[in-house]
Amino acid sequence: MSKKMKVAFACHLIAMSIVAAFGLAYLLPGEFMPHHAVATGMSWDTVSAPLQILILGLMRAVGIACLAVFALALFILLVPFRQGAVWARWALPAGGLLLAVGSLYPMVFLALNTPAKPLWMGPAAGALLILAGLVLSLLDLLEARTEK
Repeated sequence: MSKKMKVAFACHLIAMSIVAAFGLAYLLPGEFMPHHAVATGMSWDTVSAPLQILILGLMRAVGIACLAVFALALFILLVPFRQGAVWARWALPAGGLLLAVGSLYPMVFLALNTPAKPLWMGPAAGALLILAGLVLSLLDLLEARTEK
C-alpha cells in the first residue's frame, strides 16, 4: 500500500472507531443521555416505565446498527480496501458518510429546537475523516493510473 493509502486507511479506521464508540454509548446505558434529559426537560426517573422501555429500545437499536456498520467497514478495510479494490474506495466512504450525516441531522435538529447540546462533534469528525480518506484513496488511484 502506498503512503496515501495507509493514511486513508488510518482515517477510515479512526472514523469507524468513532462509530463503534457511538454504538457502545447508545447500547450500554440503562437510561437516556444527559442531552436527552435537557431536551425533554425530564429526568430519567420521571419518565414513565413504558416510555423508558421504548427509549432504551430505540437507543439499543441505534447502538447495534452502529456496531454492525463498524463490523462491515472493518471487514472492507481489512480485506478489499487493503487489496486495492477500487469499489472499496467508494463503498466504505459511502456507508460511513450516510451514517455520519444520518447521525448529524437529528443532533442538529435537537440542538436547534431544544436547549440540549448533543455531542455532534463525533459524527462531524468522523465525516471529515471519511472525506479525507476518500480524497486520499482517489488521489492514489489517479496517480497509479497516470503512471501507466
